[in-house]
Amino acid sequence: MIDKNGLEIGNDGRPTHVWIREDQEGKSVIDLTLANRPIVRLTILADDHATGSDREVMEWEVGVDRQEEADHERVVGWNLAAMMEEDTEAPEKLWMEPAKERIQLDAECTEDEVEQEAAWCQQAISSILNATPKKIRICASLWNAEIEERRRTVGREGMR
Repeated sequence: MIDKNGLEIGNDGRPTHVWIREDQEGKSVIDLTLANRPIVRLTILADDHATGSDREVMEWEVGVDRQEEADHERVVGWNLAAMMEEDTEAPEKLWMEPAKERIQLDAECTEDEVEQEAAWCQQAISSILNATPKKIRICASLWNAEIEERRRTVGREGMR
């Protein structure tokens, strides 16, 4: 399965599970870290990162180049307010060139022609906006203050 999906194992043999039964203690690598790109760092965090279980907290980092990272950000708009008045000439020129080649729709056009024209306009406007003003992006983060607080709470509960 790992080879079939081109995954890489990030574990390096350090134990991720500690168990104690009666008078015996043991350690094992029960948790597996898999990624579809090189794992450049895998850290097993100190005990102050309580999980409420007998597992260790693992933190890992995968290798991603800046372009690939940018491609995974979602564009949610464009910063039109920051454009200077002279900057508005470039988008206008980019619009006029392909638009003058388009056939003008009239009252006799079909519903399909209207749909095609709307799709073309949307694609053309997005292309122009992608080429001119700065894009506004969001990049999802899996770690935030809410998660940090929940981890602290779980850690405190585990210590009682």
